[in-house]
Parts: sequence; structure tokens; C-alpha cells
Amino acid sequence: MTVTWEECGWQGLTPRVGRCRLPGWDCTVGLVAGDGAALVIDAGSSLREGARLRTEACRLLGGARVTHLALTHPHFDHVFGAAAFAGVEVFGAVGVDGVLIRDRDILHADAVHHGLAPVDATEAADLLVRPRHQVSGEWTLDLGGGVRVLLANVGPGHTGHDLAVLVPGASDGSPDVVFCGDLVEESGEPQSGPDSVPSRWPAALDRLLNLGGEDALYVPGHGAVVDAAFVRAQRDALARRFGVSG
Repeated sequence: MTVTWEECGWQGLTPRVGRCRLPGWDCTVGLVAGDGAALVIDAGSSLREGARLRTEACRLLGGARVTHLALTHPHFDHVFGAAAFAGVEVFGAVGVDGVLIRDRDILHADAVHHGLAPVDATEAADLLVRPRHQVSGEWTLDLGGGVRVLLANVGPGHTGHDLAVLVPGASDGSPDVVFCGDLVEESGEPQSGPDSVPSRWPAALDRLLNLGGEDALYVPGHGAVVDAAFVRAQRDALARRFGVSG
């Protein structure tokens, strides 16, 4: 890194892993820096926001380019900026491409309903990016420099197509970091919409906890970084809320 995370307004989680909290919906975007490759996690809510994120990532990477993009789930505030990352390898949970094709108008309407300018929503919906790589189980990315990232299809839960990202800790003592998407939220109650699968959500959080373990940092789709105890408490609250036993 030629500049610090903080100089770009990001939060450093380990020397090679950081995140930022976007204005508006407090949405998380992550960055994992390898040697010669880099992964961005989620893309923001508009092409304008996506372009800013790509510029900031390039600065953090010392001028190197983003090579991979993982979309945690198909909601506008996480995918509408993806077209700004032209030329990168895009990953999502299996089946997410069908949602982005079928529900483009729904995503557009949801974005406008939540306050995105109609012109920005239309531009993003027209250029909506479908993941080229679809993860059905787990997929490991080697970003170079000893940095390996695990993409895991842990859903359904918040949506029918939830992808988590595990960045294992390093020999310097850095902790494991798990990007949770909106399976976990800290700045408000987890949001359950018409595309949620409430009966499966607690089990998705069990899989998330199995990925990261007790000592990982868990990065929610919205809000501050949390620990395993927070995720477990949210899992239990969701089970009570939706009447899921076990």
C-alpha cells in the first residue's frame, strides 16, 4: 500500500484487507490486496459511486488495477456500481444472473423508492453486470503474495443468492475476516424482503460462523465490524423472529 487506508477514508482491518462505509445506506464495500491482483467486494449503488470506489481502490493499490469483483447478493445498493469495474472478473452465487435479468425493473424501482436519482437508477439498470463466475459451493481465488480468498455460497437467507467472502488470517497475526453481505447487519435490524428465505436464514449464519470461527472479524453489509458473538445473537434473534427451531 502506498497510502494508508485512512488517507482514502477506508477502515483497515488487516494490512491487506479494508472496507469503507458508503454514505446514504451505510453499505459496506471491501478491498483485498494481493500481489498483482485485487478483489473488491460489492460495488455501490450507482455507476458514479462505483467509479469513485474503483479510483480509490487504484490509489490504495499504488496504481494497480482491481482484477476481481464479488457481489454478495442482488440488491441495488450492492450491485448497481458494478459496470464501473469493466474488465474485471465478476463472481456471484449461482443463479444470481437470472435474478439480475428477470428483476431489473424491480431493482430499478427499489433504488428510486429508496432515494437514488431516477437518472442514476436508469443508467445502472441499463448497464447491469451479470457475474461471469457463479459459485455453487466454494471457490478459492489466489491473489498472489500468499493472499488467498474463499468465496462461499452460504445462502439462501437474506436473498436466494447470498455469497460470503473469507480472507484467512496471515502469519503476521492478522485475524480471519469474513464479509457477510446483508446476512448480517449492525446499523439496524436485518431486512427481510420478498426475496428473503427466512426459514433458511439462521442456517446460513451457522455456515458463516463455521467459515470464520470464534476469532474472526465479521463485516456486515451495513454497519460496524462485529464479532462471532454478535453474529450468533443475530442468528438466534432471526430464528425467534421467523419461528425457526434448532
